[in-house]
Amino acid sequence: MPMEKFTKEKLLDKSLEEFLKEFLEKFLNKCLKEFLEVSLKEFVKKSQPILIDGRGHLLGRLASVIAKQILNGRKVVVVRCEDLQLSGHFFRNKIKFLAYLRKRCNVNPARGPFHFRAPSRMLWKAVRGMVPHKTKRGHNALKRLKVYEGIPAPFDRQKRLCVPTAMRQLCLRPDRKFCDVGRVAHEVGWKYRDVVSNLEAKRKIKSRLSYLHTKKLKKLTWKARTTVADKVKDQDAVLRKYGYLTSEFEKKWSRPVLNAQPAKPGKKKRQAAAGSN
Repeated sequence: MPMEKFTKEKLLDKSLEEFLKEFLEKFLNKCLKEFLEVSLKEFVKKSQPILIDGRGHLLGRLASVIAKQILNGRKVVVVRCEDLQLSGHFFRNKIKFLAYLRKRCNVNPARGPFHFRAPSRMLWKAVRGMVPHKTKRGHNALKRLKVYEGIPAPFDRQKRLCVPTAMRQLCLRPDRKFCDVGRVAHEVGWKYRDVVSNLEAKRKIKSRLSYLHTKKLKKLTWKARTTVADKVKDQDAVLRKYGYLTSEFEKKWSRPVLNAQPAKPGKKKRQAAAGSN
């Protein structure tokens, strides 16, 4: 009898051990999988640069946001730096910059300090002042920042972002004076304002033509879908069952969808409809 009891307990211990081993293996695999997924998402997120359109932003406020992002490991690209703005009248900012130009080494001015005239380099230097650039961490952070006048070829077809906390219209009172960095740079020695403006004019024409072409293609696609709508009703029903061809699908992929659920009318439209009834 005791021998029989011992074997039963042993079997129970063995089965419990196997169960715990299997449970721990599954749990660790699940944790590892989730960790790898999150790490991959973070890696992809950090590897993709943040593309910022500098137009209408205040230089210093934008520089502070950029400094924080590049120190956190994000890559940042800023385009249209010539359209950055400064608070204060143009003449005031020009006088300040001319005073800055007089700060030089008496022995040999070639030793520095170096005064950048290009708007992109002005932004870069403002960011550098907010980063510990003499350490390895700060040096690597500055490598993650790219600044351009105009919008060069790789970025003219990408989605550009703005920084609301650095927008001049949201930060300054309407009666405050302001000026463009491009104008100040031109007055103190930047030579390429006309070149950049010509290239920007060409880019805008090209972008407009591309937009009209895309709009025409969308219109033709919509027309084609409406003509064959009756023939593919059964197939559309199956697709809607699995989450395709819905308003969410249209919003995510920017594709025209037939018979999608319309958006809920706003408060004013509902009141107008109630008043008309």
